[in-house]
Amino acid sequence: MGPFQDKLVAQIKAMTLPKDREALLTFVSQLKEDGRATVRKYAQTIEKKIEHDDREKVRIQEMQSMERKLREQGFSLIAGIDEVGRGPLAGPVVTCAVILPDDSSILYVDDSKKLNHGKRERIAEKIKQEAISYAFGMISPEHIDEMNILNATKHAMVSAAARLTPQPDLLLIDAVELNTEIPVKAVVHGDAKCYSIAAASILAKEFRDDYMREQAKLYPQYGFDKNMGYGTKEHIEAIEKYGLTPIHRKSFCKNFVRL
Repeated sequence: MGPFQDKLVAQIKAMTLPKDREALLTFVSQLKEDGRATVRKYAQTIEKKIEHDDREKVRIQEMQSMERKLREQGFSLIAGIDEVGRGPLAGPVVTCAVILPDDSSILYVDDSKKLNHGKRERIAEKIKQEAISYAFGMISPEHIDEMNILNATKHAMVSAAARLTPQPDLLLIDAVELNTEIPVKAVVHGDAKCYSIAAASILAKEFRDDYMREQAKLYPQYGFDKNMGYGTKEHIEAIEKYGLTPIHRKSFCKNFVRL
């Protein structure tokens, strides 16, 4: 019969799942004893989620291997840095630097480009809650035109790192050389391989996307809330029809409009 036989299926699904793993497995086992096929199917759904989370925990541990080795070498405040927005025709380039505690283990942290907005937003909130410190750097389109996108990205990264409190004793960065007094370790494809860099990429992406959604209210014809400033067909057509806005990068738009 099972211990939940007196509850409706909707009531069972509304129950808060136990956080403790053993308690959760016991809960699933009890559901599987229920005489109703819908309840047993719900148990299978939870089992699949447990299996998926177990695989995810292993992946996260692998992503954290670099930070663990560096802590063994004596580094304690390790910051990951990443950028978003190097390629768009409009909007700033944004960077984030984040220091996470040693015991941080947020599931589904990954390269921000692999996550949809809803999932990325939820993970970003968890990162902010756990972080020892995080900070952003942002360089405007005007300054991108003046110094080029690579230098603008470097400036934004240095700016983000300088805003961290406490200051880190090591920066992990996705293969960009920085002029800073803080030691830097470059990690090729770091946003996909390194936990703290991936966390920084998520925060940077959410920060910039929120900014571009606000800009879409000022310039609705360009679709910034959907393309985030990237050169989609609709965006380029809007540039050709309406011209450039103050947040367009002129050096990026020479092929689409006469300056």
